[in-house]
Amino acid sequence: MNVVVSIGGSVLAPDLGANRVEDHAGVIRELADEGCSIGAVVGGGGIAREYISTARGLGANEIELDTIGIDVTRLNARLLIAALGEAVVPAPVKTYEEAGEVLRDGDVCVMGGVAPAQTTDAVSAALAEYTNADLLVYATSVPGVFDADPNENPDAERFEEVTASELVDTIADIEMSAGSSAPVDLLAAKIIERSGMRTIVLDGTEPERIASAIRYGDHEGTDVVPEGVGDEPTYWAEDER
Repeated sequence: MNVVVSIGGSVLAPDLGANRVEDHAGVIRELADEGCSIGAVVGGGGIAREYISTARGLGANEIELDTIGIDVTRLNARLLIAALGEAVVPAPVKTYEEAGEVLRDGDVCVMGGVAPAQTTDAVSAALAEYTNADLLVYATSVPGVFDADPNENPDAERFEEVTASELVDTIADIEMSAGSSAPVDLLAAKIIERSGMRTIVLDGTEPERIASAIRYGDHEGTDVVPEGVGDEPTYWAEDER
């Protein structure tokens, strides 16, 4: 099974503590040992936002700010690489072509950001499309896709399942509200829509939730189901719990 896992920086290392990083690395190692091909994309999280805020106050332009954010995602990626040890290439992969080569060689691929104006949400979706992944998992700090930003609206309701086009519409509505935070960004949602990629958005603060989703399809997040297919996929890493 070929899987891309997008891990938010605030999920992987909210306080730069080693334990959380080691726990996520442990899940990735276990899945790789079980035969999964794993591409992991790591976000910048709160630390990136702090750097960007400071740099904006110093007069940096938007491209410079994006570049700073990419640098932070790659630092976070290096934390995950350090915890993975020999199962992974020794530095963050910087292009999709290189990522494809790493995965074809049977190694775990870890990436941060790739280019300005593109979030790691979009990088994850593009990597999944480029490598023809079976599954894309977004490990976020919220338990799925909601009809509104749950941080702003306590009455927001979680979707158990949406189509990719419904995901695009929902994210577009959330992003139109100033200050709101969507679980994935609009570009990522559009890549998911065009690629027909089966996707799961879940709360990844407990790494075992990621493992359960990949092994069995068992999770409490949101399934993004490609249009024109059945509700139940015919693959998981394991068939029985």
